[in-house]
Amino acid sequence: MPSALVRALTERHGLPVVDTATIDAFLAPAVGEAEHALMFFTGDPKQRLESDDVAVVLPALIKAFDGRLRAAIVAREAEEALKSRFQVVVMPSLALTRRGETLAVLPKIKYWAEYLSKIAAALAPDAPALERGAGPRTEFQFSGPRGLS
Repeated sequence: MPSALVRALTERHGLPVVDTATIDAFLAPAVGEAEHALMFFTGDPKQRLESDDVAVVLPALIKAFDGRLRAAIVAREAEEALKSRFQVVVMPSLALTRRGETLAVLPKIKYWAEYLSKIAAALAPDAPALERGAGPRTEFQFSGPRGLS
């Protein structure tokens, strides 16, 4: 069950809740709608206390980018199925997309200035989509005595 602050996003702010059946329809903007979407992956509010912090900030972010993006809450039961599609690893996260392509993932709570700069960069017309499947890169170096293999 979502927290009161997450519920307020739908009840007071009118944000839709999307799941695996409705996500594609949400990501396809209607005529006159912004092509960028900000999706809120809340995680379990009992375990992820920062979800409420992000829930408080989300309406202000929508207002700050006045008509340049729209937002939705990912249904808790759909998060596991959708997080890899949008490259979400940590909960809570905001995933910013353009016509379904993930441009940025903002995990946990951030400073206001960081939200503004990262979202503004992702809204740029030439912002690249995140590279899929790149994963973390690790380099191993052997520093032991010579001759050992």
